[in-house]
Order: sequence, then structure tokens, then C-alpha cells
Amino acid sequence: MADDSSSTLDPANVRAVFKAYDVRGTVPDQIDEALAHATGRAYVQVVGAREVVVGHDMRPSSPGMAAAFAAGASAAGADVVMIGLASTDQLYFASGHLDMPGAMFTASHNPAQYNGIKMCRTKATPIGLDTGLAEIRDLVASGEEAPSSRTGKVYETDVLEAYAAHLLTLAPVSGRRLTVVADAGNGMAGHTAPAVFGLLGAEQVELVPMYFELDGSFPHHEANPIDEANLADLKAKVLETGADIGLAFDGDADRCFLVDERGHGVSPSTLTALIAARELAKHPGSTIIHNLITSRAVPEIVREHGGHPVRTRVGHSFIKATMAETDAVFGGEHSGHFYFRDFWRADSGMLAALHALAALAETDLTLSELLGEYERYPVSGEINSVVDDAAAVMADLGATYGGRDGVVTDHLDGLTVSHDDWTFNVRPSNTEPLLRLNAEGRDEPTMERMRDEVLAEIRRER
Repeated sequence: MADDSSSTLDPANVRAVFKAYDVRGTVPDQIDEALAHATGRAYVQVVGAREVVVGHDMRPSSPGMAAAFAAGASAAGADVVMIGLASTDQLYFASGHLDMPGAMFTASHNPAQYNGIKMCRTKATPIGLDTGLAEIRDLVASGEEAPSSRTGKVYETDVLEAYAAHLLTLAPVSGRRLTVVADAGNGMAGHTAPAVFGLLGAEQVELVPMYFELDGSFPHHEANPIDEANLADLKAKVLETGADIGLAFDGDADRCFLVDERGHGVSPSTLTALIAARELAKHPGSTIIHNLITSRAVPEIVREHGGHPVRTRVGHSFIKATMAETDAVFGGEHSGHFYFRDFWRADSGMLAALHALAALAETDLTLSELLGEYERYPVSGEINSVVDDAAAVMADLGATYGGRDGVVTDHLDGLTVSHDDWTFNVRPSNTEPLLRLNAEGRDEPTMERMRDEVLAEIRRER
């Protein structure tokens, strides 16, 4: 293990890798075992933990950094439960199931040279800059270490079977047998999917695995299913095998995207609406959270099923905080994150996938037929544009569209402009000089017209 002295860490680098909700950077120049050790020690001091659970993904640097974090945490006086290889939602399960705060070593969908740390409090409660992460960062940067009266123990346990069994209590699958293609992208779904589908059994699901080999170099494609290019292999395999459904997971398997039997990608907004309807059937009148770039079909469908839709900013911290405030049963984001009250308000790509399988197995419909009532309006997907001054561009867009008849604008997150026939949102990136556009229309020509019109305004010379 690397030198565990936090005094050698560069404070400027520490501040650079501590992001809004996690730690993220390249290995070893930005993130290494020395930083992991210091973070483990600081984490215990800030959270006040007596016990901590730690998991890691398949990246080559992850086991060493997880061990370094555990050594730092134990030096600060906490006992550490190591669950080994895990998806992020498996770590969240362990935090809830074992009633411990936790840390997950992963860089999610980022390329192979990256790694990071996602930390939570007990019962998977998120930690961000305004809820403890800034204090952890400042302790790491300072090199200060509070003395501890004890050294904690480090031991191992396996929660994979318990995780799989728990998910199937929340979304049991029964009915007709399905053929399911699952693309793990060489990420952690290659670890969790065999356990989950093994409990379902071959009589319920014929599983066609793709890229289940754990490989942090991502030899086949990036484990980032929000990029359509990374769904190409899955779409082809669904058509080749005549499968009922395709599942695409990101690197740490906390996100899931669907492909239907025609080889067409399914909007995460559509899956949000489907799961919302299922949860409202179990919990009538409940609140459903959706972020502001999900389709307007989502709140429509929630109301039609007797629920109460609540709109939030983009980002898991806003979703989870609003879920806690409203006791919402479910929350969905257009990025493919799905949050469940019965899963400690944490996100789980596998649980979202099981909801889709359960709904499909209960019917004789194809997936595209099943989802027809939930997919109402064409959407552009997220389109990024490089801009020098995002605030100025948004001000110009507000001035251009705000005075039109029937138009409503708001600034909950960036600028949202709504009309009965169309809507669009533009948001600046937190980390890059980008403006992100999402547009929607009552039909394809309307969506395309608005998309192109707004893009032209964003990209015109100023």
C-alpha cells in the first residue's frame, strides 16, 4: 500500500478531486492509495462512525484503494466491513441492511484511467459538499489527524446473495418466460446479474449475457449507456436472438437502459412512467419525484394513476432530499437513475430492470406494445454545445421566447421554456463550458423544429 501519510498530499489536488457528490479523478496522478487512506480517516472523523462498510468495482486500482481507505478508517477507530467486488447499489444495500455508513470505490461510467469514491451515511443517505463532503475534503487537505483511542478491526463479509434476494422481494417476477439480453459493459452488472437471475431461474428467464467479464479497461465499449453508440451491440444481439428485452448497465451498475424487441432504445422517461404506475398501484395516492428534463408524459401519467408528481432539479442529491421531504415512493431521472423508497431511497439499475421484466412477464404484449401508453411525446435527448458565457445565452433565450403567447418560463435548473405544443430546457454543465439542451414536442416535426431552432440560437456568434 502507498505511504499513508496525508501530509504529502497536495491541497490543491485534493480540492480538485472532491466534487459536488463524490471524489473523482485520474489514477495515480490525481487519486492514489495515500489519498484513499487520508479520506478513510477523515470520513470516520466527520461521520462519527464506529463501523463502516466498503465495496469496490472491477477497476485495477480499486482493491488497493479500498484497502487503503479501510486502513485509514480503522486507524481513526472504526471497524470496517469489506464486501469486496460490488455494484454501487449493492453497497447501498449493504449500508441499509447492515445499518452502517459506507464507501464505494468506482468511477461509474468514466474511462479506464479514472477512479473515485462515493460515500454515504447510514441507510445509504448521500453525502455531498453541503452535507459532510466539504469537511472531509478540508481534513484531507490539511493533513490533520485527530488521535484515536482504538484501532478498528477489518473483516470481510459477502452480501451478494442477500442483495439479490432483497431486490426480488421488491419486484418479484412471475408469468411468462422471457428471453433477456443483458450488456454489462465489462462492469459490475457482470457480478450482480448472475446472482439476481440465478434466483429467478432458467424456467423464468433465459439470460443472454454480454460482456459479463469484469474488465476495468472496457475492451468492448464504454460502460455508459446514455451514449447511443454504446447500445449498438445490445440492439444487434436483441434482434439476433429474438429477445423480449435488452438491458444495458453502466460501469457500477446503478443505471439501466432498456432496448425493446425491435432493437429500439427506450427513453428513461418512459421507464420512469412505467415504474411510477406500478408503484402507485401498490401505494395509491403516493408522491412520485421526476426531474425537470423527464418527459411531460411522466407527471401526466402519475396524475392519471392517482399520484402526486413533484418536479426537482437534475441530480441525485435533489431527488433524494425531496423524496425524504415528501415521503415519495419513487423517483426517476432522465439520465437512467431510478430511486426507490423501499431501497433506502437509493438508486438501483437492477431494481429498475426487474420492474420492467415483472411488468412484461405479466402480459402477452411485446415491450414496445407495453410501453406505448407511457411514451407519448418525441424527445431530442441531451445535446451539448460549447459556449463561452452560458448565462448570457440563457438570458438571450429567455428574451427570445419569454414574451411569446402561451409560453411559461422558469429557472428551477437553468432555463425551462414551456408551451402546450413543446418544451425545452437548457442547463449549464457544472464542470465544462457546455450548455445542455433537452427538447420535446407534441409530435416529431414539432420537436425537431424546436430543437433546431434553439440550437441555432445557442450556437450563433455573439
